[in-house]
Amino acid sequence: MTRSPSATTTLLSHPLDADPIMARLRRRHGPPRLVPEPPFRSLLEAIVSQQISGRAAASIVARLEARLALEPASLARAHLLRLRGAGLSRTKALAVRALAQFAESGGLDQLDRLGDAAIIERLTTIRGIGEWTAQMFLIFSLNRPDVWPVGDGGIQRAARRLYGILSPRRLPALGERFRPWRSHAAWYLWRALDE
Repeated sequence: MTRSPSATTTLLSHPLDADPIMARLRRRHGPPRLVPEPPFRSLLEAIVSQQISGRAAASIVARLEARLALEPASLARAHLLRLRGAGLSRTKALAVRALAQFAESGGLDQLDRLGDAAIIERLTTIRGIGEWTAQMFLIFSLNRPDVWPVGDGGIQRAARRLYGILSPRRLPALGERFRPWRSHAAWYLWRALDE
């Protein structure tokens, strides 16, 4: 007996289940746990975590929080040596200050009303925030469902291991099969690296 496309669709609990690898990851890890985070804190943590492990980033954020209030007003005027004393490189200390000044001027206000591309364009004007950081913000702070961070090393490693994709240039094509849930697919690929 053949099933109509609509009958097949109703059997799937999520569109990602059409991909066998994603279906297996969904069964193993359950629904994505993406809890909205405050914009300033989310971007601050994204800057700190650039090119270091999550554990090291958490340690730096904790030391920073022990020294200063993690608020735009406090960090915008913080001396670089104070920021560096928490473990930030000079480049990251300057980026944290730039972010705080941007937030103080209202640059983060009502970001959630903008489209993904407009948010990336606005955020990448801040020193130290590139496309990857803006994409992490879209996923983890605003919980946008269709962000595909092909420049992320974890996504690249998981795609290589699970899908045999050796070149990052082929990642956009892989992402097309997960539209409009590419953020969820990314979340599952990150979980696969934790296994």
